[in-house]
Amino acid sequence: MLRFLVRRVLGAVLILFVISAVTFFLFFALPSDPARLSCGKGCTPELLATIHHNLGIDRPLPEQYWSFLTGIFAGRDFDGQWCSAPCLGFSFVNHQPVLDTLLNRFPATLSVALGAAALMLTVGVGLGLIAALRRGKTVDKVSMAACLVGASVQIYFFGIIARYLLVDELQWLPQPGYTSPFAAPGAWFGGMVLPWITLTVVNAATYARYTRSSMVDTLGEDYVRTARAKGLSSWGVYIRHAWRGAMTPVVTTFGIDLGLFLGGALITETTFNIHGIGKLAVDSVANSDLPMIMGTVLVAATAMVLASIAVDACYAVIDPRVRLR
Repeated sequence: MLRFLVRRVLGAVLILFVISAVTFFLFFALPSDPARLSCGKGCTPELLATIHHNLGIDRPLPEQYWSFLTGIFAGRDFDGQWCSAPCLGFSFVNHQPVLDTLLNRFPATLSVALGAAALMLTVGVGLGLIAALRRGKTVDKVSMAACLVGASVQIYFFGIIARYLLVDELQWLPQPGYTSPFAAPGAWFGGMVLPWITLTVVNAATYARYTRSSMVDTLGEDYVRTARAKGLSSWGVYIRHAWRGAMTPVVTTFGIDLGLFLGGALITETTFNIHGIGKLAVDSVANSDLPMIMGTVLVAATAMVLASIAVDACYAVIDPRVRLR
């Protein structure tokens, strides 16, 4: 198990290195002059030259990338202003360290991601199991039809309609938004409920359909029929044998979704005006804030890689054969 995870972690480090290189060269090699993005309307040749020097982009591109990597592990000096490790540079817009801004926004993204992930996994897997166990009956047909409708709805459409009905008209829920759970747990929970519901409605359908399909296939396997022949109860067969074998595609999908959410749920955070990493990415693109865009991209990539490692670890627990690969 340990050897299996070590291989995955080493592969993840290599992937992150490649992503950082591609991201850096994409944002700093393709634009004709990144310094003009932070120079403003009153830009002069002297000011532009100063910005080139301060940002370190007056040097060859490989040397710039080396300085970028050095800043991540050892810190970096920006014309007398020290940026502690891990340094991702300074924003072109607010001139603050990129990492500080990301850390300030991350709790909101974490609240959206974990709450929505737990709710949609519970609802999706629950519906899928019920549909599989009642295959061909009314419950199965109704639940799968509801899942099809949910999968067809877009976040920005359902979110706006749900906000209008549940918040503005009926006033069943408070206005969505992020409040620190340590300062006001009730306000935090109330502000997160609608984003959680929206993500669950849109994404739970995938888990329900995967769970139902995998469960139906697994119930036809030889080892499940053998367990039944040995006199195991129906629930014992479902929970101890079939359910475990049916979870592989669900775990895969959940890992991808959780990585995406932790990297920033762009549409959800923008729809409900939650100031997380997703909304920060959208604002950074609108403001052409290259260091901040790079920071959000690296955070999203790191979240996806860590989620992939977690999925691999779950595979090793669910199916011991994976450990031998």
